[in-house]
Parts: sequence; C-alpha cells; structure tokens
Amino acid sequence: MFGIELFELMAPLMFLGLVVFLLLGYPVAFALAANGALFAVIGIQAGFFEWALLQALPDRIYGIMSNSVLLAIPFFTFMGLILERSGMAEDLLDTMGQLFGAVRGGLAYAVILVGALLAATTGVVAASVIAMGLISLPIMLRYGYDKRLASGVIAASGTLAQILPPSLVLIVLADQVGVSVGDMYKGAMLPALILAGLYALYVLGLTLARPALAPALPPEARTLSGAALARRVLATMVPPLVLIFLVLGTIFMGIATPTEGGAMGAVGALILALVRRRLSLDLLRQAMDSTARLTSFVIFILIGSTIFALVFRGLDGDRWVEELMLALPGGELGFLLVVNLLVFVLAFFLDFFEIAFILIPLLVPVVHALGIDPVWFGVILAINIQTSFLTPPMGFTLFYLKSVAPRGIETTDIYRSVVPFVIIQLAMVAVVMAFPGLLGARPAVMDEAPLEIDLGEPPLLFLPPPELQPEAPEGQEK
Repeated sequence: MFGIELFELMAPLMFLGLVVFLLLGYPVAFALAANGALFAVIGIQAGFFEWALLQALPDRIYGIMSNSVLLAIPFFTFMGLILERSGMAEDLLDTMGQLFGAVRGGLAYAVILVGALLAATTGVVAASVIAMGLISLPIMLRYGYDKRLASGVIAASGTLAQILPPSLVLIVLADQVGVSVGDMYKGAMLPALILAGLYALYVLGLTLARPALAPALPPEARTLSGAALARRVLATMVPPLVLIFLVLGTIFMGIATPTEGGAMGAVGALILALVRRRLSLDLLRQAMDSTARLTSFVIFILIGSTIFALVFRGLDGDRWVEELMLALPGGELGFLLVVNLLVFVLAFFLDFFEIAFILIPLLVPVVHALGIDPVWFGVILAINIQTSFLTPPMGFTLFYLKSVAPRGIETTDIYRSVVPFVIIQLAMVAVVMAFPGLLGARPAVMDEAPLEIDLGEPPLLFLPPPELQPEAPEGQEK
C-alpha cells in the first residue's frame, strides 16, 4: 500500500523537483534533463520505471533535429537581425514621426505603427525596442511627452513581435500544441492587430483627458510636408510591405510553408540590406552568430524538455495533470481561467521558451479531452505569454529599454509605465476567450487521441509491480 502511494506521488514530486532546480538558478535546459534523469534512476530503483522506456530518447532527439517546422526559427531570426541592421527602423520612425507629428500624441501613434511593421518584418523584440528607444524616446521627451507614457508605448509596441506573425512564439506554440504554423498565424493576425489598435485607443483617451501628456510637434519640427512627405512615405513603406507579403502572404495563400516563407524572408532581407548599402561581411558574421546562439538555445531546451516529458509520462505524470485539470470546476472556462492565471504568474519569472516547452506539453492532452480548439488555445496563450516581456522582474523588454533610456528615466519609471499596457493585454486575452470568432476560420476540433510529444516509438505505460497492485474485488479479474 505504501508503494502504491509512493508511485502516485512520483509525478508531483518530479514537478516540484523541477521548480527547485529552476529556483536554484540552473539553466533551464540542464535543469529539465537532470531532473528527468534523476527521477528515472529513482523510479528504476523503486520498481516504478524501466530502462526500456529510455530507448525512445534517441528517436525523440533525432525527431527534434529533423523537424522542418523548427527550421523556420533560424530563418526568421536571421531575417530580423539583418533588417534591424539595415536601417529600416530608423527610416520608418523618422518618416512616421513626420506623418503624424501634427496630431496630438502623433509620435506615440507613429511608434505603435512602426512597432507593428517591425513585428511583421523583423519579429525581434530586442531590435524593435532598442531602435525605438534610441531614436524616438529622446525626441518624445524633448517635445514634452510624459516619460512614463513614452516609455510604456515603446515597450508595449516592441513586444508586438511576439504575437504578430511571423512570431517565433507562434511557431513554437504551433509545434507544441500539434497544429500547423499557418493556422496559428492566421488565428493570431486579427487579435494582434486589434491589440495594436487598443494601444492607440489608450493613447487617444489619454490625450483627450490630459493633452499635456503628449503634445503635437511644433511647426519647426515638421520639416517635410506635401509631395515631399508623400514620396518619403512611399519610399519607406513599400519595402517592408513587399517583404511582409513575400513572407506572410505566401504562407496565408498556401504557396509556401512557414519554413519556405522564412527562407524567402531571409533572402529578401539580404537584398534590402544590399540596396541600402548596409550589407557587409561583419554584419553577416554578427547575424549568423546570433542566429546560431538562439537556435542552439531552443534546441537544448527542447532536448531537455523531451527527457523530462519521457520520464514524467513513464511515471503517469500526464494522467496526473489531466485528472487534476479535468477536476477543476467550470469545465472549459474553469480550465482556461486557471491556465491563464498560471501562465501569467510564471511569466514574471520565466521567458516564453521555458513556459512553452515545460507547461504546454502537459496541457495538450487536457485541451483535447475538453474538445478545445488547439489554435484558439494557442493564440490565447500567445497573448498571455507576451506579457512575460513586460512584467518585472524578468521582463526582457524592460531591460532592453533601460539600457538605451536617456538619463532621468529610472527603472521604476519603466516598470510603472508598462502597467496600463499589461492590463490591455490581459483584457485582450479575455476578449479572445469570449469571442473565438476573432480567429477567423477555425479548424475543426480534433476528436482523435491526443498527439504524442515524441516522434519515435509511442511511450509505454508502466504499472506498479504485481506485488504493489491492489487486490481486485472478489469475483473480478485483475
């Protein structure tokens, strides 16, 4: 009886062990792998786990390395890094600032629009936030913008790269929940644009209530007008729009897969950099080095999470999570509320890769058991995970902005500046939950069995040894 109770506690103890490893500061990839290996040994010694299950590891790791969907990550990363160094952000910010400068809060609207355009082309949060922080923040402060409004708009607009296609978050979530990246992109497009619109509405409401927070540019600061401004807008807007169509348009129309779209985007970025005379051997070396580091980071986390998931399932951890979540009151709504609250809290301490690779695989069987559309579920989580870039203490956007902020803007100012935008993002989560039709044509809910995480042999189910199994009721067989 004691053995049976210990077997039932193995999965919760394993999850708790992972939390301890993470709190001790160990790298996530190695914490996942070490925790899985530790509990595999404990399970084998206790008779709850068999070595034979670990034979699936080579197949799983080979499946990760040969996954063509994940190949889109280095392509989009490389594209974003090349574009970030090609001067496109500077040109967009300068031109949009001139276009909206005469409007109260015009620079804030320009930052939101440029943030959305950079998100749809570069897809790199760091590049967007740093570029806008270096160029727009000093100008906004010079012309009387409130420092918290200016900081908050730049930080929030930069994080649009995490929800607006071709977002790396959406690629990872699509792979984890078992849907196509194209469906995830289509589902996230309208909510992402609405989120950008809500940022603009917030700025509009603030300028109507307190005009002094975001004044219009004075006439002497608006150096372009009329035909000259129109030509500048066309010259600046056409290249990124062409690139957006080259990448997203071909994916949405079914002409190219996300991996192929990413490859075309990388080539397009190289051409744009060459046309702007910004392409150099040093730029290529930096972009390839950063791309290799990020891709290696993702692959190592995936390998670690695979080891963890294999052992966790061998100890009936998936069944424990499923029973725990299905027992929540409220059915589908109760499950979504608890999961979103959990993700929001974890986002204070973990980045989106860690949340996606640790938590999402445990929730996918519950999603299928409840009949929830996996695309809808993925988009909800993508918007929620986006807050991880804005919430202290681990919000990377806050660090990026602080590193380029002018003197006079303190860390506490940046922390307080993002609070309204975090609230807007959480409101957007509620809107998508209440109106799933925002995702457009949703694929039919899958009725088949939940997708297995591994790409090799299906995981075996192991029961406790015969001596630890409970006696069957009289008259029945075990």
